Amino acid sequence: MNHDVPALLVKVGPSPQNHGCLGALRSLGRFGVPVYAMVEDRFTPCAVSRHLTGRFVVPTTGLEDPRDLTSTLLRLGRAIGRRTVAVPTDDESAVLLAEHAERLAEWFLLPPVPAALPRVLTSKDGLRRICTEHRVPTPRAHAPADRRELVALGRDLGYPLVLKNLEAYTRVRAPVVTHTTVVSDEDELLAVIGPSEAPSVLMQEYIPAPDAEDWITHHYCAERGTSRVVFTGYKVRSWPVRSGATTRAWSWPNPRLAGLATDLCLRIGYSGLADLDWRFDRRDGLYKLVDFNPRLGAQSRLFESEEGIDAVRAMYLDLTGQRIPGGPQTHGRMFVVGQLDMLSATIGAWQERRFPSAVLPRRGTERAWLSWDDPLPAVVESVLFGGAVARRLTKPLREQKTPA
Repeated sequence: MNHDVPALLVKVGPSPQNHGCLGALRSLGRFGVPVYAMVEDRFTPCAVSRHLTGRFVVPTTGLEDPRDLTSTLLRLGRAIGRRTVAVPTDDESAVLLAEHAERLAEWFLLPPVPAALPRVLTSKDGLRRICTEHRVPTPRAHAPADRRELVALGRDLGYPLVLKNLEAYTRVRAPVVTHTTVVSDEDELLAVIGPSEAPSVLMQEYIPAPDAEDWITHHYCAERGTSRVVFTGYKVRSWPVRSGATTRAWSWPNPRLAGLATDLCLRIGYSGLADLDWRFDRRDGLYKLVDFNPRLGAQSRLFESEEGIDAVRAMYLDLTGQRIPGGPQTHGRMFVVGQLDMLSATIGAWQERRFPSAVLPRRGTERAWLSWDDPLPAVVESVLFGGAVARRLTKPLREQKTPA
């Protein structure tokens, strides 16, 4: 295989502790690919990885004009000096790469996704409309036009319910919630929304934990939605508990779910990396699509074929005109996000009045941060995590007003 074509990990907005970015970096780097990354500063986990060929300190906020961001990417392409595979690591970068693909094609290899599709998919209401059009089960959800409709929808959907920021970029510029949030009643809903008269938020039916299973599918789709690799996995824990990003998951066979996900990508003509979140509702026996992320998944290193191919390697091979080796998914792999998984296990057990279960990873677990052939990112992450905890604990003291 030819691994001489470089890759650039693209990101928009501050996310120094993006373990998905580090996973892709290690995957491609171990594959022999020269990997470059956009980083916030020289001391993020990605910036110190031994697998990194070069770093570009580009501390974006997500508030920039997309044309300026595109110009920045073109400058990075010229600095690398060769056409480069661009890997989107967040929703905003996926939208940027798709909508400006014609201009970026001078320096970057990109999947031929319809330009408008990633923005629709990253819109929670846009995804709801796609699911309705293609008869894909999804939890009941609505985007309120104003505060009055917000209250009415809350009463219609029933509590508890789930709140999500509605669009890519608006979640960076003016987030309503810091992450997917479950509210238990109307008072809590209004407290979370605050004084906004037109909140940019999706209100979604909550499927209770005893009636639900959380599943993941990761894909790489070629032109017109043809699936080249598809992986399925079971989500054990998340942070925040039961509503956030995956902190522990298993790679597990699920042909029915793989078929649903593959069929949807084919129907809508999606091309590129995809990370889909599904919730199995035991009450009606349906897998319901919760999120469609048109980019690299944070837990992408959970999945690998018996030939050693994961989603980002599949994209690299396809965009560089090489054959993607066949072979079934490797099942039984575990993925764990260190400290966050311990927090999730502990707090989840306390909420349910039980002892924490399966806290320690087993042999062969893929860890988000710790890797014996690349130890520095885990050291940097420990420092960043410790600083975040310290700031959270001392926040009440810092916010306390000095007596007159």
